[in-house]
Amino acid sequence: MVSDVTASSLALAFPDAVEAPYHGIPAFKVSGKMFANLPDADRMHLILDEEEIRGAVSLFPGACEEVWWGKELAALRVTLSEIDEDELRGLLEDAWRRRAPKKLVQRFESEG
Repeated sequence: MVSDVTASSLALAFPDAVEAPYHGIPAFKVSGKMFANLPDADRMHLILDEEEIRGAVSLFPGACEEVWWGKELAALRVTLSEIDEDELRGLLEDAWRRRAPKKLVQRFESEG
């Protein structure tokens, strides 16, 4: 089980990650691009590609579900009470990598 405070800390642990409001909710961005947000204290949305979303739903069916925006599979919804910290950190890293500039990802990999 992960709290919203822990989820925020995990998101902000990635290089150049910042918190900035998005339509009145906490959002996490890198280079101006959102990679996650917290619509409420119980859930986090992660911006991943379709394959990653479907894979996470398959791996963590009790914790993850698809988020559709119109006809587009656009995000992964994670129920924080149903996922552990390491699993969420891995999903956040995938979302961060997807939005971060390539040079920043390379620097992160070389330092990790």
